[in-house]
Amino acid sequence: MSPDSAAYEGLVRSGYLSPAQWQAAQDSANRRQIPLERVLLRDFGLSRCVLLDTLSQYYGCPAVQYDERLPVPTALFAGLDPKMLRAQVWFPVRQLGETVVIAAAVPDSPSMRAQVRELLPAAAYEFRVALGEDIFWYIQDYLHAEAPLLIGIERTGLAYWRNTMALWRTKLAAHRTAHARARTSMKLLRWGLAMVALAHVLTHLPDSVLSPYYLPILVVGVVLAVIGLFDYLQVRGSRMDLPCQKELIQITAANIRFTERYHLRERPCQAQDDSHLARLAATIPPYCSIIPPVPASKERTYLARERNMLAAQRTIASSHRTSYARARTGLSLIRTGVAFIGLSIAIHKMLGITPYSFTEYLLMGAGILMLGDGLIWYLPVRRLKYGIGREIKP
Repeated sequence: MSPDSAAYEGLVRSGYLSPAQWQAAQDSANRRQIPLERVLLRDFGLSRCVLLDTLSQYYGCPAVQYDERLPVPTALFAGLDPKMLRAQVWFPVRQLGETVVIAAAVPDSPSMRAQVRELLPAAAYEFRVALGEDIFWYIQDYLHAEAPLLIGIERTGLAYWRNTMALWRTKLAAHRTAHARARTSMKLLRWGLAMVALAHVLTHLPDSVLSPYYLPILVVGVVLAVIGLFDYLQVRGSRMDLPCQKELIQITAANIRFTERYHLRERPCQAQDDSHLARLAATIPPYCSIIPPVPASKERTYLARERNMLAAQRTIASSHRTSYARARTGLSLIRTGVAFIGLSIAIHKMLGITPYSFTEYLLMGAGILMLGDGLIWYLPVRRLKYGIGREIKP
């Protein structure tokens, strides 16, 4: 139900339109089978306030404009049928004491008023004129239409999910920090063991300039190795290995899955590689806002959608960085382990001692442990990268 064209004739009397323009607007609306208000707003550039003032004078009642901040009580719209509201173009927008304020495109329509009294029993009613487009936005917002149609209250859900993804990215950042701490601890351990090895060599080279200082070198090496090992075991014992790779992908997918509801159009993407996270990222199409000129609230909603898409991409990138941090920790351990296994063998061959001494066994044992721990860190990321474990589907 739309206002008669006579309701807008005041635009000509007020000088907003010439008679020729008024006739052209009517012809355009009839030809295109669209409401006259849309033609006046879009094609002739009239403001919403001008149209509402004209309608208010015609119907002799106050006007109401769409405002997403309007506190509409849930009891007013709960259980209302959106199709019936769209057919009669009305929506309850306020309750002032015992009076219910109704926004309607045609406030003097008998059928609309009878429907209001049937669906919303109240002591009194106040009917105000509103643009049909504004009423449709109220219906879409408060009666939970499909996600691409939501405007105002949709942003609350979008903000909630941005917070959810930000929380997950914060946890991933803490996880990467733990890996960085572990690598720092391993450097201390590596330096300590290297100094222990140097002290061991100096005890068998009495002619060396550093031979008299083998004991301080040994003590410093042991202290550094103990500090590094203690710090690494602290981090290792704090469940640094969680989330594991499968959980990381599954939780990341759960964090961004909701974004499918806000895709306004399908834009298929090609995954950059065969990894699970890359295929997960390909499910989010490149997002570009299409911002209409009015209302400002709708523009902010499009921008909120775009922020969520970008937040989803950042979440995926954060998961990538966490995987690579885990791989770097594993490679650091592998590198150090192989180095000390080789160092113990080299010292034995260079000194020609038979059998292996305690220090050489210590270096070789530490190298083997670090090599094994490094493989535990690295191999899950390696399998993920090259697509092993297809049971995880983005």
